[in-house]
Amino acid sequence: MAAVTIRDVALAAGVSLSSVSRALNGGKYVSARVAHDVAQAATRLGYKPDFLARSLRTRSSGMVGCLVSDVSNPLNGSIVRAAEAHLRDAGYMLVVASTANDPTRERAAADEFKGRRFDGMLVAPGSGANDSMWRELALGGTPVVVLDRDPIGARDDSRWPAVLVDHHGGAKAATRYLLGLGHRRIALLTADARMRPSRERIAGFQEAYAETGVDPSGAQLCIQSTPMDFAQGDTVALLRGERRPTAIIALGTRILAGVLRAARNLDLSVPRDLSVLSVGDTDLASVHAPAITALRWSLEDVGRAAAELLLQRLRGDFGGGQSRALLEVDLVLRESCAPPLLRSVQL
Repeated sequence: MAAVTIRDVALAAGVSLSSVSRALNGGKYVSARVAHDVAQAATRLGYKPDFLARSLRTRSSGMVGCLVSDVSNPLNGSIVRAAEAHLRDAGYMLVVASTANDPTRERAAADEFKGRRFDGMLVAPGSGANDSMWRELALGGTPVVVLDRDPIGARDDSRWPAVLVDHHGGAKAATRYLLGLGHRRIALLTADARMRPSRERIAGFQEAYAETGVDPSGAQLCIQSTPMDFAQGDTVALLRGERRPTAIIALGTRILAGVLRAARNLDLSVPRDLSVLSVGDTDLASVHAPAITALRWSLEDVGRAAAELLLQRLRGDFGGGQSRALLEVDLVLRESCAPPLLRSVQL
């Protein structure tokens, strides 16, 4: 049986060849009705685009690269899924690579994407060691959108499109909430402080103490290099100390799991003996008993916003929309936080 062609799709949809081409390639001047009719016809006929032919014709591979530290992390996974769906609707395929925040792996993946002539990239850069590489790619014409990291090369450089999360405001709200419950010894367990999310959380954490006038000597920072095992060990050490924290703020994936396991091993009850607050509203936070109070932001919005910023640049629409998006963080109150026991707050 002969392969279905773009002409067959145009005939079935009752539109011109050029309309089908624009609709399938995410063109700007396509009405919602035409895009719908073309998509329906293509699906019904089983049309599969010839990406090699399109690449030769349009100088476009139809593929976008995505670099994240760990695709198995539920927070990253939700972002990637939303970005993939938005890009797929526009006719692009998303290819994902995990870097483990390793500059060498990051550079190798970017080189691979460039060698395969990917049309653009969504990236969550690691330590900043590869800033010059990202700059060269972008200045060479490859659209690059940053996922919740510092703008490439300079923290205040607005030329680099980025989707950011208000981790500063979220951590500040979480800390103020715990301080309001009466906690004074609060520990923040977060990841690499060189990364924007952790750096912003630390700043918000410390600012909450300063603004409320609470003695900051009870604030404890615990930087996690390897998520779960180190979180459990560090939490056990914290909770066995003379000035053990009465509340812990922890990243909501493997670090949170390590905190909860440590509390269980020490026979500490949440929230009676220890209040726990999750950074990120993951499945673990919502299904744990008791359910964990959490900082929540829309991971889907991060993915969609990043994909849309990239599509704007792929369409050459540099002035038609914003180059930055800052997403709010909400505090979701559940059952894992309570005022500290009197004996726990005595110095």
